[in-house]
Amino acid sequence: MSNMRAVQIISTRITCSESAFAELVLWRLPKPVEGSTHRFKYRLVYVVRGTCVVRYDNETGKGDHRHFGGNEGRYDFTIPDQLIADFQRDIERWNDENRDT
Repeated sequence: MSNMRAVQIISTRITCSESAFAELVLWRLPKPVEGSTHRFKYRLVYVVRGTCVVRYDNETGKGDHRHFGGNEGRYDFTIPDQLIADFQRDIERWNDENRDT
């Protein structure tokens, strides 16, 4: 296991509209990053008109968390599929709540 290297699982950018895109980056690591208990490193962002409005990430030392608009809170990571589903749900929520902007 000590020779195991990081493996990129996802690296994609999805155009959602003329003014919005989502970017998903997910790695499987040989050991957890500081602040997380699992072996994944991730950054999922949703950008609208040049502003990141939804973000899920686990930067070193900070652990798993999510940003929604101007709010930041803890995120309980379970598995990559659930992470992506939660992210997609928040994109839908953002679009629904900001339909008139």
